Amino acid sequence: MKLLKRFVSYYKPHRRLFFIDMLCSLMVAVADLFYPMITKNIINDYVPNQKLRLLVVWAAVLVGIYIVKCLLNYIISYYGHIVGVRMQADMRRDLFDHLEKLPFSYFDENKSGALMSRLTNDLFEVSELAHHGPENLFLALIMFIGSFILLSTIYLPLTLIIFCVVPFIIFFAFKIRNMMNTAFRRSREQIAEVNADIETAIAGIRVTRAYTAEQTEKEKFGVENRKFVACRSFAYRAMGIFHSGMTFLTDVLYLVVLIAGGLFFFYGKIDIGEFTAYLLYISLFLDPIKRFVTLFEQFQEGMTGFRRFAEIMETDPETDAPDAEQLTDPRGEIAFKGVSFAYKPEEGLEQKEVIHDLDLTIPQGKMVALVGPSGGGKTTICNLIPRFYELNHGCITIDGKDIRKLTRHSLRSAIGIVSQDVFLFNGTIRENIAYGNPEATEEQIIEAAKAANIHDYIQTLERGYDTNVGERGVKLSGGQKQRISIARVFLKNPSILILDEVTSALDNATEMQVQAALDELTRGRTVIVVAHRLSTVKNADEIIVLSSEGIVESGTHDELIAKENGVYHELYSYQFR
Repeated sequence: MKLLKRFVSYYKPHRRLFFIDMLCSLMVAVADLFYPMITKNIINDYVPNQKLRLLVVWAAVLVGIYIVKCLLNYIISYYGHIVGVRMQADMRRDLFDHLEKLPFSYFDENKSGALMSRLTNDLFEVSELAHHGPENLFLALIMFIGSFILLSTIYLPLTLIIFCVVPFIIFFAFKIRNMMNTAFRRSREQIAEVNADIETAIAGIRVTRAYTAEQTEKEKFGVENRKFVACRSFAYRAMGIFHSGMTFLTDVLYLVVLIAGGLFFFYGKIDIGEFTAYLLYISLFLDPIKRFVTLFEQFQEGMTGFRRFAEIMETDPETDAPDAEQLTDPRGEIAFKGVSFAYKPEEGLEQKEVIHDLDLTIPQGKMVALVGPSGGGKTTICNLIPRFYELNHGCITIDGKDIRKLTRHSLRSAIGIVSQDVFLFNGTIRENIAYGNPEATEEQIIEAAKAANIHDYIQTLERGYDTNVGERGVKLSGGQKQRISIARVFLKNPSILILDEVTSALDNATEMQVQAALDELTRGRTVIVVAHRLSTVKNADEIIVLSSEGIVESGTHDELIAKENGVYHELYSYQFR
């Protein structure tokens, strides 16, 4: 009931169009109910009694009704679909807004292709239900009730016999409901898996070609595709049982009318005109039943999609504390106090802490480097400062303020991040640089590009700053993408800067260009550097050596290199052996 109430709430902004659609549906239903009664009068009265004038008048009335009905059906078809597509757009907007607020842990556990399926395929079926559902239900009820009333005025016993078949039809429909519901849910889940595989395969097409692994990808896709066929086959089996059963029951209903009506006509209880009207009304009576069948299918598919939509909407988003305050004029002093953190484990696995009881202070305006073997929690520390994940124990403070007591927006506004895996959006170079500050002027964008040592290269391009970078910046080299991301941070102008393996994938020449831009970027800011290439952190104010046991060493480069048996000394010697 709660789910249905939530679904109905999306009609509210479009209620005017919805009521127009329902009004037109009512008028179409009333027009359809007129036809058998006029036919009965023509057969019983106008033709036998040679009332030519009335015959022509009522024929003209029928033509007028059909013309009006044609216009009404156009309104129902067009504006009804408009209501559906607008509701779909509203749901997609709400879902996208909600996705933007969900914690990183949600995206760690859900495939992007599966989420895309919920944004597109599922909501399309929901929009079809939004349009056709109320319309079919309303028309079916009007036709059903209207047929019963008008048939009862002709001959009540025959009407009651006809309606005795209806409970069997309703019982059958509800009996098959659970099978169809399960089938459509499985089908939705599997098409989401197929979409996820397609999204991954397309994103990794270069790796696939490089490793000549096309056949492997085809086989992987084939497995999920066959699962989808199996799920859909189960769904169509349920639909087949439903369709064939409903068709059989409606055929039985028609047979009951023919036999019972024929017997009543034979014994003189009804005349030929009334018997004809009964046959015509049964056609109208079967129409609402068919509409109920269609509505049932739409309801199953649409509500399955809406249920999957609601699952995401009911996932708790990131929220600020009720008394959260703005981080104003941040200086950039960062402190970790007894911090412990563990990622949510996969089902069935034990939770393992990545960071345990960490105490660390990063003074304002200083550069601190985090080095050490993989698995020591360096990148995790960088993710905890902007509060991408919630701590298990302890606290992190900025300028003495617990980050959990700050609004996320003001906290993240004070932090700039440049990582090894640069993400550029499909758009122009200008748009990607301006991502750091959407209000930036053209002059500010150019100044940021100059500071990042990328302006001269942009000038060599035929379209300059209007050059499209392609999906994920595929048209640019690694160094060019990295410098655009640095320009983006220049525009943001944060107090705290996080550099996560920025130059590890670059060649020496490109590294020098990027490093020169970084030297300019880091000036006057609090900087946390994560690096495996130790040559890039020699000038750090402090180097923290992390392992799975926590902090094992700290000090300047000269202090740590002097410890001949130290971890840093060993790592440095290994790299420059």
